[in-house]
Parts: sequence; C-alpha cells; structure tokens
Amino acid sequence: MTPETDRDRPGDPAASSPGTLRRDGIPAIIRRRLAPFDTRLEPFSWLATGVVVLIAAILRLVGLNHPKGKIFDETYYATDAHNLLMRGVEWDEKNNTAAYVVHPPLGKWAIALGEWAFGYNELGWRISAAVAGTLSVLILIRVARRMFQSTALGCAAGLLMALDGFHMVLSRSALLDIFVLLFVLAAFAALLCDRDATRRRWLRVVEAGLDPDDRRRAARRVPRGVPWWRLLAAVLLGCGVGVKWSVLYFVPVFVLLIVLWEVGARRSVGVRHPWLDALLDEIGWIALVGVLIVLTYLATWSGWFLSDNGFYRNWRADSGFSDPPVIGALQNLWHYHQAAFEFHTGLQTRHTYQSWPWQWLLLGRPVAFYWSNEGACGASSCAAEILLLGTPVLWWSFLPALAVLAWLGIARRDWRANAILLWVAAGLLPWFYYAFDGRTMFAFYAAPAEPFLILAVIYVLGAIMAPAGAAGASGEAPGTGTIRDRRMIGGIVAGTYVLLVALCFAYFHPIYVGQVMTYADWSARMWLGGRWI
Repeated sequence: MTPETDRDRPGDPAASSPGTLRRDGIPAIIRRRLAPFDTRLEPFSWLATGVVVLIAAILRLVGLNHPKGKIFDETYYATDAHNLLMRGVEWDEKNNTAAYVVHPPLGKWAIALGEWAFGYNELGWRISAAVAGTLSVLILIRVARRMFQSTALGCAAGLLMALDGFHMVLSRSALLDIFVLLFVLAAFAALLCDRDATRRRWLRVVEAGLDPDDRRRAARRVPRGVPWWRLLAAVLLGCGVGVKWSVLYFVPVFVLLIVLWEVGARRSVGVRHPWLDALLDEIGWIALVGVLIVLTYLATWSGWFLSDNGFYRNWRADSGFSDPPVIGALQNLWHYHQAAFEFHTGLQTRHTYQSWPWQWLLLGRPVAFYWSNEGACGASSCAAEILLLGTPVLWWSFLPALAVLAWLGIARRDWRANAILLWVAAGLLPWFYYAFDGRTMFAFYAAPAEPFLILAVIYVLGAIMAPAGAAGASGEAPGTGTIRDRRMIGGIVAGTYVLLVALCFAYFHPIYVGQVMTYADWSARMWLGGRWI
C-alpha cells in the first residue's frame, strides 16, 4: 500500500515550477497524485472479487428461511412491507386504519420487493436483506482496492465483512439497518469515483499545457462536465435517509470531503488559491447535491403522497385548515416528521438488549434476535439462538486499528486515513450525544460505520505490509532487500489475521444462524457471560 500524502507541494524543490514542468513533461509525482488508480490487473481483480462475493452470498442465502416465523423486529418491518405492497402505506390491521410508524418507507419497500417476488414468507421478507448484504461486500472490495491499489487488500476487506457475524445476521433478517449500511457505503464509493474523475480532469489540464490558474481557458479546453458520480452519491444518500434519518449525519462529512478533495486536486497542480478556486467552482454543484438529497428523500414517500389514507396524510384538512394539493401535502408530511422526531428524541423505554455507544465496538451488549430450547441435539438440554454479535477477533480489532489509523493519518497526511476516520465518526459519534439524554439505543445502530471500521483494519494491515518511507530510509528500491522482506512478513501477518477471523467466525456460526446445539455448547460461546445472554 503506497500512501498518497500532501507532503510534496508545488513549489517544493521536487515539484519545481508548474509552468516549466508542463513544457518539459509532467513530473511523476503530479501524475501519481492525479491518476493514482491502476487498472492493469482489472480482469484478475474481478475474478478474485467474484470468489469473495460468492462466499458471502452462500453464507447469507443458504437456510435463509430458518427460523420459521418473524424474529425480533421482523414483526414490524416484514408486516409493514406487506402492507406497503398491498395498500401503498403502512397499515394497522387490528384497528383497520393507517399505522403510525417512525421510520421512512424505503427500507420497507426494499423488503416488500422480496415479498412480491417470493411471497409473504420467511424467504420473501429476508431475501432483500441478503442481497443488500452481499452487494455491500462487493462494493467494499472495490472501494478498498481503489483506495489501497491492491486486489489482495480489497479482497481481504470483503472477506472480513463476509465473515462478520454482525453483518451476516443483519443480512439474514428483515430489518432496516443493512439497507442503511448499503446506501452509505455505495454513496462513499460513488464519491470516491468522483474524486478520481476530478483528478483525471486536472491531469488533462496539465497535459494540455494549460495554466491551472486560468480557470476560463482551462474550462474551454478541458470542459468541467457534469459530476455524475457526485450526483449519484447524493441520490444514494437520499435513499439512505429514506431508510433511516441517521444517514443525515453523513451529509456534512460528504460535503466536507468534496471540498477537501477538490482543494487537494488543485493544490497538486499548483493552483495559487486552491480553497477559493474550489469554492467558486463547486458551490453550485454542492447546492445541487443538497437539492438531490431532498428530492430523493421525498420520492421515497411516493406511496404516502399518492394515497388518501396514509397516517397524517390529511392532517390539515382534518384539523380544519386549508389543504392545497402540493403545499398541503408537504405540510402534512412535515407535521408527520415533527411527531416522529418527538418520538425518537423522547424514546427512553428500557429494553433488555439496549446498549450504549461505548459498548458497541467492545461487543458489550449484543442483541438476541431468536431463542429456542426445542429441537434434537443428542442431549437432555438444547439451545438455538440468533445473536447479533460481531465476530470477536474482528470487532475487538477496531479500536486499536482506529488509534493506529489516526496516528498514521496525522504522520502521513494521508487522505485515505482522514476519509475513513470522518466516515466512522459520522456513523458513531452522534449517538454519544443521545446517550447522555438516556435514549434507548441498540448495537445495530453502528451498522453504517462497519465498512469503514473494516477499512481502518485494512489500512493498518497495508501499512504493515508496505510502510511509508521505508524505501527512502533504506535506500533500496521497492520490491528488493529489506522492503521485499517487510512485505513478505506483513503479508504473513495479514494472512494470519484473516485466518483467525475466519476460525472465530466458524466457531460462532451456529449462533448466527440459529443452529440447534447442546446447551453446554451454546453456553461455551457466551464469552462475556451475562452480557451476551
């Protein structure tokens, strides 16, 4: 893994004068910064990607209809999805009226898609989550490969997610959080592609011999074009918000990364005022991003808008106010959102499996989705459980990996470390604020942060395999002598770590799928005793 830093700036002796270098040829350091992604091994990388994705799919799809019946919050979401399919809105079947629900509908529409395809049964309401989980493994592999320039590290990232019990249980249950994870990760992937597209454009500017500070001439010769990847990322974030509002915490980080990466590209080619230039160029597109997020979110409520009996759909009319066609519908939806927000902020009901954010990465309180003491196991006492528990070897690596990542991010000024840390912060830190208000929370709230926690681990493994500055310190070319030995040792360390995660996952697999076992075998897997029971 070769880190990309901001150490070498235009104006440094290594960079020399941007104008002179454009006449004589583009310096290697500028070309590397602006076109970092190497696609020469793409066919092999896709083959390796396919193998890992196949493993993930098999683990998530085999036996998906077990256990029978609705487990944990499937009671709500699978039922709501069925009613969306039948009526276009969530419905209270007992009272034969519109149901009051506090999460947007897109995740339930995704579940409904599976019910439409396979029927209102266990396979039908769980298949969409399994597909979403498998897709997230695919996306993570490609994100990691693009960031770290390594097919091995990319596949290691996907394999770690495929072998994570937390991710697997969410992928085999009709809950909303796997869809939140998918949309957040996909938005990051699209933003990463936008970063590469921007840098390729600036490389064309330099190759054309243009002055990067002459914005008008550069725009005429190398048109800006529409940042389709960025707009796609905005749509994906809007979809995420349409599953759960907590995705809103990622929006400020999303905008911040757009600005930071645009500034970094301009600084790499010698723009004299990169911040001002980036803000002038991008402010309109950033505004459009905000509009797209809002419009996409509103589109997820289409069923509610098109209905005449959704909850609060006619609130203004029922309250004696005027209810004009479009504005009235938006005002009704706003009132609905106010009521839902009050519910969320006031939720302090005690729950057996609630936990606090500082417990999540330590696996302090996993969530039991299913429990049964029936079935044949060859002993007098049997047990079967589905426990939302991260693979311990993996999850107990997250905090050390974040500490090392923060240190390396500062020491190397590496954009990848900073991006990962920001995305993890958006997924976890807001919940600490709510914890002090005593709000009821669960471990699965950490789901959208998980891919980036895995990227933190992969970053550290990559740093062990190819430490920054090693070649310069030793005076040897990469791939020879000490560097080659270090990479071999690092590869052994990384391979051993992935193997330990796989063995740990295999040991806990029975409690990820509800396999019947002896009570003694089940108890042996409750490593933290009462905290896991």
